[in-house]
Order: sequence, then structure tokens, then C-alpha cells
Amino acid sequence: MSSDSRLKPQEGLGSGFPTLLRKELSRFWKVGFQTVAAPVVTALLYLLVFAHVLEGRVQVYGTVPYTSFLIPGLMMMSMLQNSFANPSSSLIQSRITGNLVFVLLPPLSHREIFTAYIIAAVTRGLCVGACIWLVALFFVPLPAANILWVLIFATLSCGIMAVLGLIAGLWSEKFDQLAAFQNFLIMPATFLSGVFYSIHSLPPFWQAVSRFNPVFYTIDGMRYGFFAVSDVSPWHSLAVVAAVFVALCIFALRLLARGYKLRN
Repeated sequence: MSSDSRLKPQEGLGSGFPTLLRKELSRFWKVGFQTVAAPVVTALLYLLVFAHVLEGRVQVYGTVPYTSFLIPGLMMMSMLQNSFANPSSSLIQSRITGNLVFVLLPPLSHREIFTAYIIAAVTRGLCVGACIWLVALFFVPLPAANILWVLIFATLSCGIMAVLGLIAGLWSEKFDQLAAFQNFLIMPATFLSGVFYSIHSLPPFWQAVSRFNPVFYTIDGMRYGFFAVSDVSPWHSLAVVAAVFVALCIFALRLLARGYKLRN
């Protein structure tokens, strides 16, 4: 065999994409008690506390009971946080333990790496949201007025946080940096986005500020899917959410194509 034939890549080699995707899916599924059940219990505690304190005292959208109003917000908050956690924790753990090289060595393009991490993260987020909805049905009937809107906003919103989690995982070199990203950006953005309240209950200044928070549009769009009413037009929310998702995808793909903090 000539030296040229030995250096030539073997033809017919399959992509490592299915393996990476399966690895990321099984990573959170094997510890489902921690990655799926724990967020459901946390959301249930929020529901029990806030519903007990404010049910009957707060009416939203005129006729929607506060407990019903709260459930889509808790679903979205949990979905966003878990979608962010999946790729960010996977990348930082792989970087620290030194096994990130096994993701970089196989014949994987930056698009395949991106897609595998995002699909796994969105799947985890949707699983958490669906479980919270099912558990909440034991406390209050909550049919979706338009399930298509619910699915669209749930998927796009999980996608936004999945891409942010990927970016955070690429940028962070230790758990402290990842924790700072989560505590000073993700947590404030989710808690100050109308999870527990309608922005129309805020003073005009804070209403205007809330409209600059993309997470607000994810939650407001989700509520439209359940109640067919919302604080802003669902089409406006969809445009904002889709634009943010596309912009973040382009940015993350450019980072991966450059090998940002991966090749060194």
C-alpha cells in the first residue's frame, strides 16, 4: 500500500452525529430522577405556595384563575433552565475531565456537533415541561386552547436556551464561570419575565423594561397557546423569539466553526 493511500481518509465512514446525539440524550435520561423529576417537584412547590397565597386574590386576563395562569409560566421557566443546563454542564464536565477530545476527534462537522447538543437539550426541556403539565392536571384542569402555539413556543424557547447553554459551555473554563453566567443572566431573565405576574400589573416604566427581555415573549406566547389571550400579540412574540433563536444559532455556529476554546 502506498503512502498516499494510507494518508487518504477512508471513504464510506459514517458520521459520528448519531452517536453524539445518543450520548447526550442518554446522559440526562440515565439520571432522570435528577434531570426531569427534580425540576417537576420544584415547579410543583412553586405552584402550591403561590396558588395557596394568591388564589382568589388575583385575577389575570379578566377571567383566568391565578393557579391556571401560573402553570404555563412555571412550565416555561423550568423548560428554559433545563435546556440551558444540558449542553452547558455537558461541555464544562467534558472540558474539566479531559474527554472533550473524544468529541473533537471523530468525523464531526461543527454543524453536527451543534445539532446534537441542541436536539438533546430541547428534548430534555420538552420532557420537563410535559411532565409539569401532566402533574399540574391533578390540581387544575388546563386544556390548551391552541396546542400548535404551545408546541411552537416551547420548542423555539428551549432552542434559545439550548444555544445559550452551548455558548456558555464553550466560554466557561470552570464551574465558577458557568455559575456566574447562570446566576447573573439566566436566572434574572427568567424570574423577571412574567412567570408569576402579568406585566400589566407593573408600573409603566417596568412594563417598558420587560419588553426588552426576550424571555418575556417566550412565556407570553406560551400563555397565549393555553388561554388564547396574552399581554402582547402572539405574532409579535413569535417574531421576537424566532429572531433571537436565529441570531444565537448563527453566533454559536461561528464559534464552533472557529473552534473557539476547543482547539487549544
